[in-house]
Amino acid sequence: MVKIGKKENRFGLLGRNISYSFSQGYFTQKFKDLGLSDHSYENFDIPDISLFKKVISENNLRGLNVTIPYKEEVIPFLDQLDVSAEKIGAVNTIKFTEQGLIGYNTDATGFKKSLEPLLKPHHTKALILGTGGASKAIFFVLNELEIESTYVSRSKKQDQFTYEDLDKETIENHTVIVNCTPLGTHPNISEKPAIPYEYLGNRHLLFDLIYNPEKTSFLTLGEKKGATIRNGAKMLQEQAEKAWEIWNRP
Repeated sequence: MVKIGKKENRFGLLGRNISYSFSQGYFTQKFKDLGLSDHSYENFDIPDISLFKKVISENNLRGLNVTIPYKEEVIPFLDQLDVSAEKIGAVNTIKFTEQGLIGYNTDATGFKKSLEPLLKPHHTKALILGTGGASKAIFFVLNELEIESTYVSRSKKQDQFTYEDLDKETIENHTVIVNCTPLGTHPNISEKPAIPYEYLGNRHLLFDLIYNPEKTSFLTLGEKKGATIRNGAKMLQEQAEKAWEIWNRP
């Protein structure tokens, strides 16, 4: 685990292999801008969720963000879930309170605020690439927006597509496609989800939760076909601000 100056109010990110993460830089700068010299943000990079108990035994922790691969695995360690987090089945924000650890999901808020301005009337069906913790928040939001969504995974499961199922008709019928997989993340920028990009067109909206690189291969190929594209940067900022709001509630 990376240790930086221990402050009176400590926050951090829980995950695995998270040196690349946006969160530490974002919150460190935020604390500086707000003049909060008694606040710090650090990475808690653990190889296994069983080490979570060691993390929360540290002094002066006020809140944590949670990223891959612990958004679902952390839930049994929490004392309470916010209503939305319980419905979604994944947590990306933890608040330390006198009543115990409370789990929230601010991915949903971030995604909704980032996606809504791009939606058109024909965006009625969506494909969600990947089935991890982040994808659950995406499914929750699309359902709220009355966009019919189907997961796409590598293995065959009930009510889901596999990548081999994605033919011309399926792609043309699903005009919103959201990448929730890590494929294409720096430094492996040539990787991309195995969808038939040749069937994309200008009615499609492609959203990638990845923010580094700014434009993944998934988004680049969609843009070449005339699709509207958006990366995960705005979603990240929105979810981070929502987490900050939660941590500062009385």
